Amino acid sequence: MSNCPRCAQRVDSQAVKCPYCRTTLKAFGHPGIPLHRAEGETFLCDSCTYHEDDSCNYPQRPYAQTCTLYQNYLETQEQQLTPPVYKSPGGIEGFKLWCQRNKGLAFVLALLIISFLVTISR
Repeated sequence: MSNCPRCAQRVDSQAVKCPYCRTTLKAFGHPGIPLHRAEGETFLCDSCTYHEDDSCNYPQRPYAQTCTLYQNYLETQEQQLTPPVYKSPGGIEGFKLWCQRNKGLAFVLALLIISFLVTISR
């Protein structure tokens, strides 16, 4: 559930229009396309990545108050500054994952180990 930007009522996150004030919440009537809105009298272009790198071709630029492509450049800068943390599973989980990724090699190794054990036992 999210709030309507105009009337602040709780609405379904997939709602295309607010059932109370009829404000459009999703772009082009599609629940999968979010419609970003500026707060107050500000413009979205002031903090948009596409405006910063001059790749925006939106007709309302630089005075857009609603946009489907808006991406806050401050958030993307924060994401670029924090390095991703990769955790590799250890122990049995890591061995199972390795076996799933390398089935052919695991089969050949198992065959070699079995043949070696048969040779030693004779």
